[in-house]
Amino acid sequence: MSEEAPRLSTTPRLFVGDALSTGAAITLDQMQSHYLFNVMRRQPGDLVRLFNGRDGEWAARVTAAGKRTVTLAAEWQSAPQAAVPDLWLCAAPLKKGRIDWLVEKACELGVARLQLVTTQRTVVDKPNLERLAAHLVEAAEQSGRTAVPDLPEALPLERLLRDWPAGRALLFADEQGGMPLARAAAPAPAAILIGPEGGFTPAEREAIRAHPAAVAISLGPNILRAETAALAAVAVWQALNGQG
Repeated sequence: MSEEAPRLSTTPRLFVGDALSTGAAITLDQMQSHYLFNVMRRQPGDLVRLFNGRDGEWAARVTAAGKRTVTLAAEWQSAPQAAVPDLWLCAAPLKKGRIDWLVEKACELGVARLQLVTTQRTVVDKPNLERLAAHLVEAAEQSGRTAVPDLPEALPLERLLRDWPAGRALLFADEQGGMPLARAAAPAPAAILIGPEGGFTPAEREAIRAHPAAVAISLGPNILRAETAALAAVAVWQALNGQG
């Protein structure tokens, strides 16, 4: 490890798709190159931290820098690939701004997957996954995570329940009451299901509660906005079972 390692905490941190190992050459895309060269003013010889969700975090040195292209060479692993507790957050899409905030914070709190779920009262039927994926990457870069949460295509609630994987607990945040999460927080693999701002319909609630993997949970006496409920539940679960 280089004597420069203690100074890495102040260096830029970027997500890349390339494999990372000693000597690996990485060419950044135009947006990342612009950020490093024009915003962060990185020059040949400067260090940058890279991660790809598979190989841990690596210290890489800029070998060439220009307005459109920056290339780097990986030198040493600055952090191992961290184990991620197997927690999914299944949440109804929200309006732009609020869903962006939810995605960012869910990544910071360490969810393994963010599964968007459309319901009868969902206000956004076609969430912009490309924009949300970019928010996940940015949040992972800034929070120090070595993994970016999975973000699959949104699923209708009916299909989510139909295809639910065996052995994964489904903690259903039911606004009409349930077991306190601190008592019901099943260990991984687990998932937390949060409804839309208007809540689930009676038929949807009945279908969820009838599912063999579902456990109705309560998040307290106050009425919470959907994004608040989601992050409160994730934080409690992580404190009990994950990295909290």
